[in-house]
Amino acid sequence: MKLGRQSSHFFILNLTSIIHLISIVIMSLLLVFILIGTLTSLKPGYRVSSSAVNEAAKHFSSKTLYKYLLSDSQLLVHNFPVQDERPVSNLVFEMLTNIRFEDPRSFLGRELPGFEIFDSKILVAGDGANYTNVPIESVPPDSALKAKDPATQNTDQIDDKSSSDEAKQPPERTTGGKKRVFIYFTHTHESYLPYLKGVTNPNLAQHSKINVTKVGEKLAQDLEDRGIGATSSTTDIQKLLVQNHMDYTQSYQESRTVVEAAMKNDRDLQYFIDVHRDSRRRKDTTVEINGKSYAKIAFIIGGENPNWEKNAKLAEDLHNLIKKKYKNLSRGVILKKGALTNGKFNQDLSGNSFLIEVGGVDNTFEEMYRTMDVFADVFAQYYWQAQSVSGSGSAETGKN
Repeated sequence: MKLGRQSSHFFILNLTSIIHLISIVIMSLLLVFILIGTLTSLKPGYRVSSSAVNEAAKHFSSKTLYKYLLSDSQLLVHNFPVQDERPVSNLVFEMLTNIRFEDPRSFLGRELPGFEIFDSKILVAGDGANYTNVPIESVPPDSALKAKDPATQNTDQIDDKSSSDEAKQPPERTTGGKKRVFIYFTHTHESYLPYLKGVTNPNLAQHSKINVTKVGEKLAQDLEDRGIGATSSTTDIQKLLVQNHMDYTQSYQESRTVVEAAMKNDRDLQYFIDVHRDSRRRKDTTVEINGKSYAKIAFIIGGENPNWEKNAKLAEDLHNLIKKKYKNLSRGVILKKGALTNGKFNQDLSGNSFLIEVGGVDNTFEEMYRTMDVFADVFAQYYWQAQSVSGSGSAETGKN
């Protein structure tokens, strides 16, 4: 009898354990299904993906990752410099909250309506460049598109033939009459307050004649003087917007057709530069070098172009060349993307395409022309070096 009772107790205990095990399995499956349902119901931007992991990994420098991978090797850790690394607590905090102490925009960026228009990323910072002074685009009211030009002033001070102080010398190398650089203007009427009588609002600094196209024409002339064939577009994008009943936000849609037509009509074109002016004021857009005022230049890259890295590399190379010549002239390379910006800037059409902001609303043509002289010098240096490396320079040598 005792043996029988012991067997029954053992059977009951085993049955209880089996019921508990089955319950655990069922609860685990329910939790898995709940977790899967939760993850799949999230918006695409919040789901775990390879891109999300890649973005998270960007918060860690190679030095930091190397440090923790080899933390069990005291010899390597002892000889590895880590004193300049950020605390892991800061990195974890940034990953969880997306708040970056060095970027003040991250504190309120998701709370203020319309604040995402300033959602830029500094890829390469020029001296003094930070997130409080990145270039911004002025957006004129719809009424300004059809408004008459404001009265002008100081136009007698504009010297269309202004060039560098050095006497022009025939270039040692030329492109043999072929146009290699196409310069165009998405915001054709961007103008400057010193030349507009009674205008003080940067958003109203618009004019059909006294505008950014003069800066592009100067750049084309400078490149020609250095042997590089260049052409400056004469298409008035803002006029096309009015004719086609489009608004200002569709400017890049119109300028895209201009670039595509240029590429189709002239297969020799290699570089495409969209020239703009910044809406920031003089303190952010001007620098004094050797006793002369220059308009600062900034490179803008569209982050929604799948091949933006190639455009950014070109811009970075030009920035570095400018920095060697005049340390404070370039504001750096800025990546722009988001709902309230174009995000491509037509740069997906060519890996040799970029946008430059030359000066701001308070700058003079004299200051911007000086900057174009410098930019043309470094661009020519970059161009001829690239031609030599590619082996195509032999067909573009000799004087005219």
